Amino acid sequence: MYDVVIVGGGPAGLTAATYVRRAGKSVLVIEKDGFGGQIAWSPRVENFPGFVSISGAELGDRFLQQAMEQGAEVELEEVSEITGTVGDRTVKCLSGAEFKARTVIIAAGAKPRMLGLSGEEALVGNGVCFCAVCDGIFYKDKPVAVAGGGNSALQDAMLLSEKCSKVYLIHRRDSFRGESKLVEALRKKDNVEFILNSAINALNGDTELRSLLLRTPEGERELQVSGLFVAVGHKPDIAAFSPLMALDDGGYADSDESCTTMSPDIFAAGDCRRKKVHQLTTAVADGAAAALAACEYIDSL
Repeated sequence: MYDVVIVGGGPAGLTAATYVRRAGKSVLVIEKDGFGGQIAWSPRVENFPGFVSISGAELGDRFLQQAMEQGAEVELEEVSEITGTVGDRTVKCLSGAEFKARTVIIAAGAKPRMLGLSGEEALVGNGVCFCAVCDGIFYKDKPVAVAGGGNSALQDAMLLSEKCSKVYLIHRRDSFRGESKLVEALRKKDNVEFILNSAINALNGDTELRSLLLRTPEGERELQVSGLFVAVGHKPDIAAFSPLMALDDGGYADSDESCTTMSPDIFAAGDCRRKKVHQLTTAVADGAAAALAACEYIDSL
């Protein structure tokens, strides 16, 4: 039996593993896709303390290396459910593998919703982006587009307007869901163009994004852009664990900064947890908080 099993091998999960091992407890990290999480998609990371510039893939590898050198164990499996009683959990995987744990940290993350277009996944990191804060600087003095109509899309467009030569804000409806003050501020920007009642039909480019093909009320339109920032929401993949924790309306773990849940031996960390700011630094902070809370619970047994 492990003291802690962590579901998710992104920055939150791997930071938690490092902290658990530093506390002298046994830990297993289970990841279904690739260790490193969403940050591995970013071609360069320049907003994480300690690194002037580093690729997301390399940073993810460093998180993994540090946790393993501390003695964390890792498995590439997809967790299907968590059963058992408080302090005696069984983490079950789709492959049939099972792991026993005294506590479980859910750090499964939240993936950006994609547009569902052909070739979109292949262009992620090569023109298709999901974080203007992280990647906007790489499109300085270049034309870009933002897809979405909520506050996230409006804030991304505002940030990009300070760096990029042109920002096209594409929304499928005739009005935005986001704050009216943001909309009005963007209307005053000379380099921002609203394209409403429109949808992106296709992405052009083999290895790098070259242009977008739009469906507009006036007909088909091609936009020459270097980057597309998709801001149509995120989707946490933790519904399977809802019997163990409360979820908010968006499907996120309804936990505060303590990372605790309604089950005393279950903790939530990173982008799958309800919070205002979802960034690499806040995921790492959650990982530390969840690990320390789990260790404190184990010591109380």
